[in-house]
Amino acid sequence: MLKRVFSKQNRVLLAELVRTDFKLRYQDSVLGYIWSLLRPLLIFVILYVVFVKFLKVGDGVPYYAQYLLFGIVVWNFFVEMTMQSLGSVVGRGDLIRKISIPRWIIVLSTSLAALINLGLNLIIILIFILIGHVPITGSVVLVPFYLLEIYIFALGVSFFLSAAFVKYRDISYIWEVFLQAGFYITPILYPLSKITNVLFQKIILLNPIAQALQDARYAMITKVTTIPQTVFKGGWHEYIPFMIVVLVFFGGSAYFKKQSKHFAEDI
Repeated sequence: MLKRVFSKQNRVLLAELVRTDFKLRYQDSVLGYIWSLLRPLLIFVILYVVFVKFLKVGDGVPYYAQYLLFGIVVWNFFVEMTMQSLGSVVGRGDLIRKISIPRWIIVLSTSLAALINLGLNLIIILIFILIGHVPITGSVVLVPFYLLEIYIFALGVSFFLSAAFVKYRDISYIWEVFLQAGFYITPILYPLSKITNVLFQKIILLNPIAQALQDARYAMITKVTTIPQTVFKGGWHEYIPFMIVVLVFFGGSAYFKKQSKHFAEDI
């Protein structure tokens, strides 16, 4: 099964779709691929000035500039991956009708393009970490695992959204509202410690994005980070985000597989 899924033909097709996605995304802009780096930096500068310099949100958290930038980059990765994947199947409608290709490879190619952007932005974060003299400890090796968790979660969401969008175009507007709400619910701009109600902290950390982001910050930037282990105090509830990731991935994949049989007729 795996041999067929990752056959040479599929790998070549996947690579070509990823290259095409990059070309189409930035073909009409003057700065091109540079925008994938400038966008999170510009957002970071604005939010840093407003929330840190004026509102003093990050007081008490060491290396808050890096802390904030990392949160913005991770959230933008989730947004980019799900929003681009949402219309990916419809956008490749002509290709689907003309030739027989694995439908899932379209969504996967979009997700890999977002993953490449994340890798480029992580280089910028690393530069900020070095400039800011952030101590690098052995726990930094855990960061890729937390990012992988977010990727798998986002991939499951992407499979569901891309399949649902074929029939229900309004889902794009609904998802934009969810993302807007998620940006403020997830502790990106503010330290979770600012929320003094422990119950609210627990509810927020049930979100896989919040959990993985906090754990990654703790491993890479500062130990003054509220993480599930300290909030749930070692209870089984701290594993709920991982359960949600598994359910969303397999649920989204199953829904996509079921609906993909009718893509050519419905697009």
